[in-house]
Amino acid sequence: MLATLLRRAAQGSRSQLDLPNVAFKLKKVWPPDFAKLSPQEQLRLEKKYKRRAQLATARPTWNKAIRLAQLFTITFVVIYGVFFMETKDEHNPFLGVRKKFWEIMAPFTSQERPVRRPHDAPRTLENRRGLDDLPVSSTSSTPK
Repeated sequence: MLATLLRRAAQGSRSQLDLPNVAFKLKKVWPPDFAKLSPQEQLRLEKKYKRRAQLATARPTWNKAIRLAQLFTITFVVIYGVFFMETKDEHNPFLGVRKKFWEIMAPFTSQERPVRRPHDAPRTLENRRGLDDLPVSSTSSTPK
């Protein structure tokens, strides 16, 4: 408000824009005096200002990234809560869904976990190459 009054007061005196090297002179005082404008002109200027302000503050990449982050977070929490989260309560409302899901996923998961060989005795160089009676790993077959 104070800046507007100062700008209008400066318009009465010679401003810096009235120099001879300036190609264009100001046609209007900005912001205009809304008391002198008709309601239609006020509405038109308000709409124009709002539209320009929205365009100036728009950040589509940031907004898209935030929306995607929210979507992935909510989806992860829902899937984790339904299929994986163990509760201490006796009653689990998703028990049927969970059982059906794990029945479908059974062919893709293995019930047996690979068991590591105990580290009782340190292996020598020959034994590390698979020359002893213990295999190097449970998945690869080495000659004995």
